[in-house]
Amino acid sequence: MGKLDGKVAVITGGARGQGRSHAVALAREGADVVVCDIASDIASVPFPLADAADLDETVKLVEQQDRRCVALQADVRDTAAMQQVADTAMREFDRIDVLLANAGILSLSDTTWALSDEQWDDMIDVNLTGVFKSCRAVVPHMLAAGNGGSIVITSSIAGLKGVAGCTHYTAAKHGVVGLMRTLARELAAARIRVNTIHPTGVDSPMSNNDFFPAWLEANPELGDAMRGNLMPVDAMPMADVSSVITWLVSDEAKWVTGVTLPVDAGFLLK
Repeated sequence: MGKLDGKVAVITGGARGQGRSHAVALAREGADVVVCDIASDIASVPFPLADAADLDETVKLVEQQDRRCVALQADVRDTAAMQQVADTAMREFDRIDVLLANAGILSLSDTTWALSDEQWDDMIDVNLTGVFKSCRAVVPHMLAAGNGGSIVITSSIAGLKGVAGCTHYTAAKHGVVGLMRTLARELAAARIRVNTIHPTGVDSPMSNNDFFPAWLEANPELGDAMRGNLMPVDAMPMADVSSVITWLVSDEAKWVTGVTLPVDAGFLLK
């Protein structure tokens, strides 16, 4: 018996990184999974994003847990695409119990005033508006089913604290906290819980690439501000974040809603 037997989870940004890790973790606990990902690059992001082969690999890894996985190439910025993701989940499984609004991008800038319009617009469109569009597509299905549900939005330590070098990222990750709190109030009577999770740096392709370490080395003062967990871990393993999310979407956390949950190794205590 798994914690999520009979449940269906929709996960955005599921082709690799944290999204893939979460998909496998939820499947291990008995959930069937629908994953989506843009699976192509975005011009303002200075490192390669996932591709279609990554989506296929997520499907393979979920199926190794003896669960079903449906994958779609879909951009969270696209209203019609997100509606298609939700509709596909309902057509394939006839229910949605969990939404992990996980899709996100990262780019960096030495100062706020050095940001380009493209960097700002892409960041807000993916990391904030994309979360809104994901929730908007899924919530009506949860309400109609009357089974309750759980929505977890991936924020960041930058959603609770100003982080130098990424003003646009920080603004978007703060923004999803406001979205979460409002949704939590609106959906509580329907037993749909809404929370944000706030990891410190995670050992995922978002930070484990050629660009990010080079930028930190070239900007040591900003890099020092981004580093420095109090506990002895540099980049947190993705599986450790997935373990917290698995608990948060399960019935073990059935009265937890409206929470900003740090998984930060003490970073926010600095």
